[in-house]
Amino acid sequence: MKMMKLGVALLASTVAGTAAAADVTLTIESWRNDDLALWQNTIIPAFEAANPGIKVNFTPSAPAEYNAVLNSKLDAGSAGDLITCRPFDASLALYEAGHLADLSDLGGMANFSSVAKSAWQTDDASVTFCVPMASVIHGFIYNKEAFDELGLSVPQTEDEFFAALEAIKKDGSYIPMAMGTNDQWEAATMGYNNIGPNYWKGEEGRLALIAGEQKLTDDQWVAPYATLARWGAYLGDGYEAQTYPDSQNIFTLGRAAIYPAGSWEISGFNAQADFAMGAFKPPVQNAGDDCYISDHTDIAMGLNAASPNAEAARTFLDWMGTSEFASIYANALPGFFSLSNHEVAMNDPLAQEFVSWRGECHSTIRSTYQILSRGTPNLENETWGASVAAIKGAKSPEELSAELQDGLASWYTPQQ
Repeated sequence: MKMMKLGVALLASTVAGTAAAADVTLTIESWRNDDLALWQNTIIPAFEAANPGIKVNFTPSAPAEYNAVLNSKLDAGSAGDLITCRPFDASLALYEAGHLADLSDLGGMANFSSVAKSAWQTDDASVTFCVPMASVIHGFIYNKEAFDELGLSVPQTEDEFFAALEAIKKDGSYIPMAMGTNDQWEAATMGYNNIGPNYWKGEEGRLALIAGEQKLTDDQWVAPYATLARWGAYLGDGYEAQTYPDSQNIFTLGRAAIYPAGSWEISGFNAQADFAMGAFKPPVQNAGDDCYISDHTDIAMGLNAASPNAEAARTFLDWMGTSEFASIYANALPGFFSLSNHEVAMNDPLAQEFVSWRGECHSTIRSTYQILSRGTPNLENETWGASVAAIKGAKSPEELSAELQDGLASWYTPQQ
């Protein structure tokens, strides 16, 4: 009897040991250390429940150190199995160096549009090397109480937009719009690349610029600067010295009626503002025009080409293309929207307002982010300065566009 019990115990031990040996543990590298709890408490348990035998560890680095830390680990062969991908050139460089695997044949990729995948593809779009996770959407957040108090309707056209700004300014109770130009990037990101897609027709214009079929001196690229030139009158006294945090505070304290926004503001604004907020998409030039939104690719996940656990890692990446992952991620981080084609119901009403525009408008990404900012002068950085100059009225829209075109043509062959 003792021998039988010993045999059973040995068998149980052997089976347990085999099961443990079969388990695979994946490690995720990321710069998003602010959402560690989301991964540990929600995303990873959901995946592990559906995929017994695969364990996942989320091991983020500090955002400012991520690129350097990741590159060192990759070079030393000590990086994790899954690599969180920044958009465009940083991740493309990792793929070209052989650090990221080709994921083009991953089944889950069928759930993402060409726009969603564009930030993590080779220039010719023949290879996709990261699974898209989330984007941020641009538009305007407004103080509903201020609009109600002043009897204002949400503007649909540019004429209605400026009429609302003028009414707010005339009343004097609120700064019409909270945005400064001190930090420069806001003027381009929440200004030019927010309203611009309605002029250059989103992807149509952006891809034509890359191909050299359109120029920055064409009307559709000049006109947004003329519109920005009208903004200065509504940004409040001292906007030239106003920083990005200043603008956030001015709006959340209830001192301004409108905030040119990215959807990443939602969580912070929900926590800080004690008034009801709404959002409206960039106004079109004329009633009935097609609308275009900047639905900008922000974060994705790739496979370390040297991972010894590639099969399990691909299982995880495939799961990231499901509606389950999309719903978990988008609702846990309102304002960071799933890039998949799945319909995802948002629990946060402000986030739902932003994401609803995908069903009404054409999506595009920021015009300067793919290919066009690889040279010197850097078009993205130059657009910052040009947008500020337009708002301040320092130069005409035509002068600014000519300078940008000359800079781009100085190094980018298709524009020569």
